[in-house]
Order: sequence, then structure tokens, then C-alpha cells
Amino acid sequence: MQSAMFLAVQHDCGSMDKSSSNSPKHEEKREKMKRTLLKDWKTRLSYFLQNSSSPGKPKNGKKSKQQTFIKPSPEEAQLWSEAFDELLASKYGLAAFRAFLKSEFCEENIEFWLACEDFKKTKSPQKLSSKARKIYTDFIEKEAPKEINIDFQTKTLIAQNIQEATSGCFTTAQKRVYSLMENNSYPRFLESEFYQDLCKKPQIATEPHAT
Repeated sequence: MQSAMFLAVQHDCGSMDKSSSNSPKHEEKREKMKRTLLKDWKTRLSYFLQNSSSPGKPKNGKKSKQQTFIKPSPEEAQLWSEAFDELLASKYGLAAFRAFLKSEFCEENIEFWLACEDFKKTKSPQKLSSKARKIYTDFIEKEAPKEINIDFQTKTLIAQNIQEATSGCFTTAQKRVYSLMENNSYPRFLESEFYQDLCKKPQIATEPHAT
């Protein structure tokens, strides 16, 4: 599995940093593993960008107009480190963060948060009720396929609230998941090889002056 490979490479790199000597052979091997890690990140991110833009099936046999994500400049990427909301507000940043969470096997957190954002925008009482039940069965109930890590009391309160669903059904749970991502996954994302690469400014090659 690609994400498992990513973690294995990440672990190997960390072990190598601590135990290897500074011989040229070890340095070359370490750099090769770093390049592999970065390539894996870019492949995964490319997949997310292509597959998260148009989730619905095309209607009437027509091809859906696929949304394109433009790679941010180093200055734009650096803004993501100023606040978690800055990262989530960027479509490219959000896709990158989802890819990162997938590599850490906790993508259910961002998926739940996004589902709650969509839920709060729903106006129709009927749609509100059906979406509430789906969020509950996908993320909240015991042994749900994408079960999030929240306390039993909050789960019980949600189970009661969705009987007469309102836009605030998942507010408490969403805040807790947001806090979990902001305090744990977000700092690790900012330290990741992929994010650091996005923030690097391209080096301008200088031509030697003629003598």
C-alpha cells in the first residue's frame, strides 16, 4: 500500500539519520531515500488533485468540466504556516493536507470536517435529515467505516440530536476534530518534506561574467 510504503521510507530515513555515519556512501543513500519520499508525495498529491475536484458523475453523457488546481508560489505556501485556516482555505493546500493525513492513516478527520462544512450549508430540512444520518453512520456510530475519535458523551448527544436534525448537530464534534488536526497533524504537515519543498524559492542560476 502506497501510504504504508511512505511511512516505511519515513521511518527508515529517521533511523538512518540517527545511526548512520557521515560517509559519502551513507549520505548518497540518504539523499536517494529523501528523493523517493518526495516523489511519493507528489504522486499522491497529483492523484488527490485529479480525483477530488469533480466527485459527481457527469450528467447527460457529457464530460464534467474538471477543476484545475494551480501549484502555489513559495510565498503562498508559506502563508499556510501562519494559521490552520489559511491551509484549509487553499484548494491545493487542502488536497495536500488530505494526502498527508492519508499517509498517517487518519484522513477520516478532514473528511468528517468537510462533511460538516457541507452539512451546515444545507437548507432543505429533508436533505438536512438524510445528510445527518449519513454523517452519523459514516463517522460517529460504533465501528463506523470512518469512525472519528470523540468521547462517548458527545456521540450520545449527536445520536439524540439527529432525531430532529438542525445545522448545529455536529458542532461540538467538529470543533474537537478541528482542534485535534490543528494541534497534532498540522504541525507535522508543516515539518514534512513535501511542504518544505513547496516553500523553497527556485534558485536563479547566474552566468559567469566574460573576461
